[in-house]
Amino acid sequence: MDIQKLHDKPPYGMIAILFIGTFVAFLNNTLLNVALPTIMTEFAVKPSEVQWLTTGYMLVNGIMIPASAFFVQKFTNRKLFLTAMTLFALGTFLAVITPTFGLLIAARMIQASGSAMMVPLLMNIMLTAFPIERRGTAMGIFGLVMFTAPAIGPTLSGWVVEHYSWRTLFVIVLPFAVLTLIYAFFKLRNITPNRDVKLDIFSLVLSSIGFGGLLYGFSSAGDKGWTSPLVYGTIIIGAIALVAFIIRQLRMDDPMLDFRIYKYPMFALASVISIVLSVAMFSAMILTPLYVQNVRGIAPFEAGILMLPGAILMGLMSPITGRLFDKYGARAMAVIGLSITIITTFYLSRLGLDSGYYYIMMLYTIRMFGISLVSMPIMTNGLNQLPMQSNPHGTAMNNTLQQVSGAIGTAILLTIMTKRMESSGAELAAKAATSGTTPTTSEGLAALQQGIETQAMLDGVNYAFFISTVVAVVALILTLFVKRVVPEKNDLPVDKAQESKN
Repeated sequence: MDIQKLHDKPPYGMIAILFIGTFVAFLNNTLLNVALPTIMTEFAVKPSEVQWLTTGYMLVNGIMIPASAFFVQKFTNRKLFLTAMTLFALGTFLAVITPTFGLLIAARMIQASGSAMMVPLLMNIMLTAFPIERRGTAMGIFGLVMFTAPAIGPTLSGWVVEHYSWRTLFVIVLPFAVLTLIYAFFKLRNITPNRDVKLDIFSLVLSSIGFGGLLYGFSSAGDKGWTSPLVYGTIIIGAIALVAFIIRQLRMDDPMLDFRIYKYPMFALASVISIVLSVAMFSAMILTPLYVQNVRGIAPFEAGILMLPGAILMGLMSPITGRLFDKYGARAMAVIGLSITIITTFYLSRLGLDSGYYYIMMLYTIRMFGISLVSMPIMTNGLNQLPMQSNPHGTAMNNTLQQVSGAIGTAILLTIMTKRMESSGAELAAKAATSGTTPTTSEGLAALQQGIETQAMLDGVNYAFFISTVVAVVALILTLFVKRVVPEKNDLPVDKAQESKN
């Protein structure tokens, strides 16, 4: 494939096919969460069992994404996308007709095996199809898909489950998956470079245990607690396997996931900033619904509506931030975006028992606007420094770190919130006991207990948001060291790029 010819005329039609497929896969990621209680009732399963519909999906992603660098290099993009979309459509069809809960879990895992490949594949195609000076715009349009689809999921799911069967969620997705597959069969062509790489089975096993163990352990901590042997056991096993995996990759001439890409300073810095930013972003996505529903008593559907404008704005801003990145670079945008994020997160740490619905919506929306100025530009700037042959490893690494850091950040912030709730609840109960105004009736005692629990929850959420503010400050400090990666000539490989200060 002539790279210069490809850069002069990128395959927009082909990329559009991939965008639709990826949008459907992203939408599916968050579509089922609201429907879990309904599914639990229909199949008569426990909360710990129904959670496997999301945990199983996440674990397959955690196993497949690190291996995506191998698949992208080994197979043509046409063959890889058709296989991924076929698996996704098959999983969706099985979910529609499944008579048992076990088959539903299997269907979700088949879906995940397909969707896990779509994001790395699409990102590699865009890095190949667009010259470095236009990648910001291209990645910005990708961000529109990445941020908007998950935002629509919970709101759409809430409305569908309220009016129809949960199976309708899969019925909605299936036609889009099948039509995308048919269109791709006739229109998709190969543009990404391939080479004959060998899959090291032991590396795949270590990667699966390492990333899978960490994801499962940290994701289960909020439900089972840090003292559960299943939680700390899987985290320890995952950490040991991950260290062994990294050591093995560094010793291999042709690794499954190349950690040597961290010798490129801007990619390494972008990875660290992205990890810190993921923790800060996930905090609001988890803590805001907890505050809105448990403290303010707002219904789940209205809670989803409250968060929708921010997520949609983040998606709509993504193409704009892509163009701004091409013109101004990542550092100026990141400094502005993180400053907005820090201010709004600080105000979210000072919420009260009667904070207004639209005030919370405004803070959340502005905060997401701030994050939209940071995430994609920082990631793109880091990828720009990698040589073209390292793009599959860079995209696989970014997607893997996003999964793992999101799970770890969520677990840590929920733990911080819970500990603060417990200490605050104990203090409030002690004050009530020593004040001499403890109610004597059962109704009065119940009301007092409810009031203590609500105030303790508020204190916990506010404290977790304050910690998230500190995390965002760390990200801001790191962005001051970002330099813009600029190519010497448009047609030179990416590893010939030189750095100049933003």
